[in-house]
Amino acid sequence: MEQNLIFLGFILIIVVVVLFKTAVVVPQRTEIIIERLGKYRTTLGAGFHILIPFLDKVAYSRSLKEEPIDIPAQTCITADNVTLEIDGILYLQVINSKMSSYGIDDYRFAASQLAQTSLRSAIGKITLDSTFEARETLNGQVVLALDEAAGNWGVKVLRYEIKDIKPPRTVLEAMEKQMKAEREKRAEIARSEGEKQAILNRAAGEKGESILLSEGEKMKRINEAEGRAMEILKVAEATAKGINRVAEAMSAPGGKEAAQLEVAKKYVDEFGRLAKENNTMIIPANMADISGMVATAMATLEQVKDISSVQAVSGSKFFALRKSKLYLLQKD
Repeated sequence: MEQNLIFLGFILIIVVVVLFKTAVVVPQRTEIIIERLGKYRTTLGAGFHILIPFLDKVAYSRSLKEEPIDIPAQTCITADNVTLEIDGILYLQVINSKMSSYGIDDYRFAASQLAQTSLRSAIGKITLDSTFEARETLNGQVVLALDEAAGNWGVKVLRYEIKDIKPPRTVLEAMEKQMKAEREKRAEIARSEGEKQAILNRAAGEKGESILLSEGEKMKRINEAEGRAMEILKVAEATAKGINRVAEAMSAPGGKEAAQLEVAKKYVDEFGRLAKENNTMIIPANMADISGMVATAMATLEQVKDISSVQAVSGSKFFALRKSKLYLLQKD
């Protein structure tokens, strides 16, 4: 009885071992490489699988998920001989489990080393100032170099990102001084531009003021000239009308006698005014001959009458000449 129990236990152990060797459960997004007697047999995807015991074995297991690989910091030298410490992170994915298993021994280590060498090569072609601006370009160059080599490994390089760039402390101090000088330069340029604009604005204002003042002075002189011209015309018109009225009055019946009476009256009034205002009065030699003085005045009025008749005929021409002079004055 005891022997039977030992035998059953042995059989049970064998069954467990066989099941363990033959039954395989593959998780989602994972593939396993099966070898039979040391030779590649097949690739199994997600699910439950039965293997032939003692003949088949699981040689490799590959995850089809995207894998991030940390790239350690390394020393790189730029084209202008500046030493930098740069680290990064690489993202890749297995797309062919068989090639990743038999194409290379350790694709993770190989990808990490190739990323470092590719980055050193790319950094050596640019200067320090370009390094900080060309991160995207550097990332693209590393991905291109890795993807070309990783095609034979059954691996797809998705992207590479530079995490940090650390120049030496002396270089950092020099960069800070350079940036400070650049900021001061921009500030000085901005101040000078402001001063220049202020000067231009003041000059434009003074120019505008001068133009307006000159325009005002011009209009003032034009207005004064027009006023003087109008005054001359008005005086001339009034004089001409007065002369015409005198001529008309002289031609009317009784006009001559009225003129004689008015002249005699004015003569006597003027001498009376002189006698009241002055202590000394000059009396003409023929003071008693008032009729002679009136005759002389009337002879003068006769001449004025003749002249007025001539001006009455040419009065329109006279005013036309005045207006033409005024027009020329306005144009000037």
